[in-house]
Amino acid sequence: MDSKKKGILERLNAGEVVVGDGGYVLQLERRGYVKAGHWTPEAAVEHPEAVLQLHREFLRAGADVMQTFTFYSSEDKLKISGNVTTITGSQINEAACDLARQVANEGGALVAGGVSQTPSYRNDNNESEIKAIFKKQMDDFLKKDIDFFIVEFFEHVEEAVWAVEVLKTSGKPVGATLCISPEGDKHRVPPGECAVRLVKAGADIVGVNCHLDPLTDIRTVKLMKEGLERAGLKAHLMVQPLGFHTPECNHSGYINLPEFPFALETRAMTRWDMHKYAREAYKAGIRYIGGCCGFEPYHIRAISEELSAERGFLPPASEKHGPWGAALEMHTKPWVRARARREYWENLLPASGRPTCPSMATPDAE
Repeated sequence: MDSKKKGILERLNAGEVVVGDGGYVLQLERRGYVKAGHWTPEAAVEHPEAVLQLHREFLRAGADVMQTFTFYSSEDKLKISGNVTTITGSQINEAACDLARQVANEGGALVAGGVSQTPSYRNDNNESEIKAIFKKQMDDFLKKDIDFFIVEFFEHVEEAVWAVEVLKTSGKPVGATLCISPEGDKHRVPPGECAVRLVKAGADIVGVNCHLDPLTDIRTVKLMKEGLERAGLKAHLMVQPLGFHTPECNHSGYINLPEFPFALETRAMTRWDMHKYAREAYKAGIRYIGGCCGFEPYHIRAISEELSAERGFLPPASEKHGPWGAALEMHTKPWVRARARREYWENLLPASGRPTCPSMATPDAE
């Protein structure tokens, strides 16, 4: 229990694995609480019970961190989203902090305040104005005494650096993740250079999130790690990728796929894909391992099960069947009982069940 009281940097400095939670906006859109495309998080105010339930499912699956449901909650984003008229960013931020803290306290988890990119950066690129937006969000989070910050879903490292510089003034630890490919950010700044800029700005943890599949994101984090090593800098590594297969994606990631956002189920990763992802991330030296869009609680449970030896425990969500489907040994059908082993699932080549489904799609141009 003592480890549950440690802060994020204490855990990572000790070499512990920190399991993040999964995706909120996509899951809540599927459940009817979020508007697709704009993905703003007013459900934290309008339907807190839905957000609480998803937090609880991620906690039960083994997550060590409850990230506030505050994606795209800056005032400029809310203004253009078309579905928020009376709810302010501050109301969302504070409500989301309360929900995350309520569930975190149920299992000894940490609360991370999430800050994401702004429309203002693309519109006028005014550093002082954009930093003021981040400062306003930071003040909301500090009222609720969150444990650390996560700068997430930034396509341009310059804007992410501005966010880190602001949030670092809080005195709280700051993690920074970019939604970039191995080619770099939108301005083609290489991942290694992105990592260096973020660490020099004050980030304690760096990595990538969203846009691309787990193994691609791990490749990008490895490039970040190499860049830091060349520069003689140190930081903890973090990855929170998509829960979808995206082998043919271009630089902009899954947003350019024809299946986005209403037919992505055909690309969903299995829990056994997640076992492989968790192991590969661990082998790459990444110790903060979670998920973003497409990650459901059972995916986080798979990460927790794969790394149970390193963490020293299994999550509560594994109580019914144990890892690798051990409970299948009690099945009445012998051919199903034969599947109660790791080798079966690791070597399975899943069928799509769609006779005319192509193996790849052609992404739209950037």
